[in-house]
Amino acid sequence: MHLIIQALLCSAPLSHQCLSTQLQLLALNQLKPESCPICFCVKPIGSCGRVPPSQPYIQLESDEPWVEGEEYTVTCIAPDAKPQADITMFKDGEELTETDSYTMSGSKDKLLNTNTEVTIRARSSDDGRRLTCRTKNPVLSRLLEASITMRVYFPPQPPVIVGLEHPQVKAGTLLRVVCTSFGGNPLATLHWTKNGEVLSTSWEEDTNSRKASSVLRMEVKPEDNHADLQCESVNLVSRSPMSLTRTLIVLFEPAVVTLLGSFEALEGEEINLSCSTSSSNPPVQIRWWLGSKELNRTVDTISEGDNGGMMTLSNMTYKVSREDNGLSLTCEAFNKGTRFSNVQSEQLTIYYPPQKVWIDAPPSDQFSHSGTTVRLICFSTGGNPTGQLVWLKNGKVVQTASKQVSSERGVSRELPLNLQPSDNLATYRCDSSNKAKKVISAQTKLRVLFPAISVKINAKHEELRRGETLDLECLAGSSNPSTNISWSLGPYQGVDQAPKKAEFGGMSRTSKLSLALVSHHNGKRVTCQAFSNVLSEGVNNFYTLNVLFPPEFSDEQPNMIQVVEDETATLPAKVSANPDTITCEWIFQGETLVKERDPRYRFDDWSLEIVNVSRRDGGDYIIECSNSEGKYRTKLKLDVQYAPTVRMKTDPVSVNLGETADLLCVADANPITFDMFSWKWMGEEEIEDLGEQSEDEGTGVLTIYEVTRDRAGFYRCTADNGIAPPGSVEGQLIVRFSPELQKGLQWRKVASRGDGSNAANVVCQAEGVPRVHFTWAKNGFLLDLGNPRYEEKMTKEGAIHTSILTIKNVSAALDYAVFTCTAHNSMGQDFLDIQLLSTNHPDPPSDLKLLRFSHDSVTLEWMPGFDGGLTQNFRVRYQWAGSVSYMYVDVYPPTATVYTVTGLKPSTTYNFSVNALNAMGESSYADNNKILTVTTSEVELADGVSPADQDSTPAGPSVPTYVVVILVVGGVLCMLNALGCFLFRRRRGRSLTADTKSISQDTKSDEERSTVSGSTRYASRELINSTARRTLLVDSGSEPDSSVYESFGRQEGSHYYYPTEAYSPVLYSHAEGPEYQEGRHNTSPVAHEYEEVRGWGLYEELQGHSLLPPPVRNDQPAPPSSYYEGRVYGKPDLEVTAGVYDSMVYRRKRETKLPFELREQTLYHPPSSSDSEICLRIRSGPALTLHMAPP
Repeated sequence: MHLIIQALLCSAPLSHQCLSTQLQLLALNQLKPESCPICFCVKPIGSCGRVPPSQPYIQLESDEPWVEGEEYTVTCIAPDAKPQADITMFKDGEELTETDSYTMSGSKDKLLNTNTEVTIRARSSDDGRRLTCRTKNPVLSRLLEASITMRVYFPPQPPVIVGLEHPQVKAGTLLRVVCTSFGGNPLATLHWTKNGEVLSTSWEEDTNSRKASSVLRMEVKPEDNHADLQCESVNLVSRSPMSLTRTLIVLFEPAVVTLLGSFEALEGEEINLSCSTSSSNPPVQIRWWLGSKELNRTVDTISEGDNGGMMTLSNMTYKVSREDNGLSLTCEAFNKGTRFSNVQSEQLTIYYPPQKVWIDAPPSDQFSHSGTTVRLICFSTGGNPTGQLVWLKNGKVVQTASKQVSSERGVSRELPLNLQPSDNLATYRCDSSNKAKKVISAQTKLRVLFPAISVKINAKHEELRRGETLDLECLAGSSNPSTNISWSLGPYQGVDQAPKKAEFGGMSRTSKLSLALVSHHNGKRVTCQAFSNVLSEGVNNFYTLNVLFPPEFSDEQPNMIQVVEDETATLPAKVSANPDTITCEWIFQGETLVKERDPRYRFDDWSLEIVNVSRRDGGDYIIECSNSEGKYRTKLKLDVQYAPTVRMKTDPVSVNLGETADLLCVADANPITFDMFSWKWMGEEEIEDLGEQSEDEGTGVLTIYEVTRDRAGFYRCTADNGIAPPGSVEGQLIVRFSPELQKGLQWRKVASRGDGSNAANVVCQAEGVPRVHFTWAKNGFLLDLGNPRYEEKMTKEGAIHTSILTIKNVSAALDYAVFTCTAHNSMGQDFLDIQLLSTNHPDPPSDLKLLRFSHDSVTLEWMPGFDGGLTQNFRVRYQWAGSVSYMYVDVYPPTATVYTVTGLKPSTTYNFSVNALNAMGESSYADNNKILTVTTSEVELADGVSPADQDSTPAGPSVPTYVVVILVVGGVLCMLNALGCFLFRRRRGRSLTADTKSISQDTKSDEERSTVSGSTRYASRELINSTARRTLLVDSGSEPDSSVYESFGRQEGSHYYYPTEAYSPVLYSHAEGPEYQEGRHNTSPVAHEYEEVRGWGLYEELQGHSLLPPPVRNDQPAPPSSYYEGRVYGKPDLEVTAGVYDSMVYRRKRETKLPFELREQTLYHPPSSSDSEICLRIRSGPALTLHMAPP
């Protein structure tokens, strides 16, 4: 009988008796193992006692504020009480007596809600006061309260206007008027209007003083006269807006005073004037002024104007005199009451004629040179306006006079003259006049000296030819005084004629010249000059000679042109002839060059352009030109320069070690320049002293003294004569030296199985020049390579020569020996002893060093040792301070000698070591178990937070370790149980004789397997015998040339191979677990942490057996084995003593007839009457495999 109470829920305290009567229990006769506990929930029962009310609350008819004078009902509710609650209501601390209370059912059975109502008429004084509801009942130890604040709306008081006590305001005044409304809730909203138009809708509220104010700022204008200003106030509960109005009376002056009439007149005329004003308030009066004298008053006319004002008008007639000229005529509008005055003035202009005119000029007997500047000035005084001056020459108006200038006494106007021959004896007059229409004049004459006004050359021949005589005549025009004529053409002189009278009061002259013509006269100018000794100046003219002659080449015609190959060569033809219509031909190597002959030829103004010129275009070119007067020819040389092309005179160059080597580089170039050759070593390493470099014409020489082996290789010779691109060629230097063999540890040993089933390759590698030849000896005796058991294969790569001696069907008795490899050439010889031995575990690596590291990784490098005759891979072991065990990681690719360990912690010191493994076992750690200590660097996160500040707790939930252990052990037990049942059924009817036969068949199959060691691999689609599949034996540590999995079946000759394409070993790091007394490592899943470095792959024969059973102690302790990567590495001299595979129970195994290489690798247990046959084969490969024979 079981009693289960899961939970008890009650919203109120319950008495012990009430709980015992209400709790329901359930007795269970039997609890099934698979059933879950049954949970019971007890519902709260309200009748178990008295219940206090919940928090009371106040309920209003509406959430809107109250309006003054209206009645409102307020309800206070005290819910869910037993017994019912009592409610008292207060307004601002004063109890309200006129209340009405009643009860209603609560939210649960037997609970009551108490409702109390009260009716309140809202008053303005109630605004902001508290309304409180207090609740009590016998269960409560204190009163419960609920309260609200009353909000009451009421209208404001009428508005008040401040700042407009007097209605009269001057225009232009900045008026500031304040409208204030007191009281009201909410406070009043205010706005201003003028003549019904809204001026302002902004106002300010003062909650402390409970008032609203609106300030109106406006500039008073004349149009505001008699305007009504009104302020209006209203709020949400006002029945109608309240307003206050004020009327403005604006005093303004006339904006415009207008003066009209004619203010210009001749002396003695009458003028009519009018003065008027625009609207003003009050109206103004008008009076007239002339200068400082007030004129007789006139009658003013007043009429209505704009904005309620008045306009004024006044007219007047006045006779002017010369004395009134320049006086100001003023109209004044004034108002004595407002002290206003505004005037409008105009100046009177009275016209009368000038009084006097005269000229400031050189004396009439003074001579002036032509070209000089003479200034004639005309003055005029008196008159209004002042006179307008006009200059005339010989009765014609002169337009070049300067502007008229006014002064205190009159005006003046200057006539600047650049004297010309026509000014000689010319009459200049100045006229002065104004609006009075009377002209006054003055005049003067000038005397001018001037050179010849013109020079003209006349020729008697129209066509001029080289060798003819030309007669020229020069005519000099009028001059004052007479001039002399001269010719300017070398030493030639002319003949002068007598002078003659000419225009402007001057004299003219004539001269003649005879000229013998030559070709260089063509285009020349013959100049005739008429010179005045008095003036020291002359006038000239020229005649251009057009002399006809056959073509002639200029002195600037070049004899040679230089050009770079592949560019454009321009051969100029600087030829002259008259007429210039000429024909030219270019001749090269006796042939006339035309565009059709070679598209590279281009002719431009008889110059020859050769595009993409080549060195074949170099040589002498002849140009011949002709015109209608004759022909002529000349010669020009084209020098084509081109970039070097180089070659090695001898390649390769061979020398003995220690001798002197000369590398010769021959260049074809134009030009050949000094220091044109340079040499460069093409090897990877730098060479400080390349050698001695020299040049001989177009040959560069590199001399290397005492040649060493490291100087052998390729050298680049570059020739650069300044024309791109430089030419380069590579030449090889071969250094002859005696052979040197590779003698590292990995070259001194070769391993192979000695059961006659395998072949061994003994490799010997030497470096030497010239070609290296090899001989082989065994234990000191020369090998006969004609023996079919021996086969030699030689390869050569550069100076590296390799000899591979293949020993077929290796026998431990015959072939485990010392093989001597001798390498020799003409320079000498070298030898190496290589030991052939049985396959074994690898030698340890060496030279472990650090390449680089970061905050979470370390990169290591090492030198591999001897691989033991099998494919070796490497394993890195590391540990850090505080770790309970080592961590291991398999290197991938397996043969790599550089590996990066990742997933490390920043700023942590690690100890690293590395060893080698193959199918036979593993080596010790590198460099005599050397420990390489490395400290990782720090890491800085992107946001600047250090890793120490980060929470290292995993984000997701983790499964407890013991749960994983239980699940794994349970799964293993289930799989072993199923395997036992299967074996029990299969073992019936099988005899010991059949089992013994299977052993012999297995032995025979194994011997047959040794004869097929040279097989490669089979396609993954190959059919596999079902028996072979059941007896699958996976061994990743097979010999290096094997690429298949081996399987042994019961039938004779059933030797099968499994393809390896799908075999993908899983490489990951793991922690080394603690060892038990038996020397085995713990196989608990919680003892290792795995880091996957390759893709997962399950082995077909091990599915479901990822963990080994717990160890069992034995009388004879099992030899120690290492647990690595989820695999067991153990010594093979053990056998299983149980019918079902138990990895921890071992016995000494008996000898079998297997080949010696397979011995101590297979555990065999003979069948009994209750057990199946189990053959357990263990190798140091990546997996543990069961070999089971069917019953």
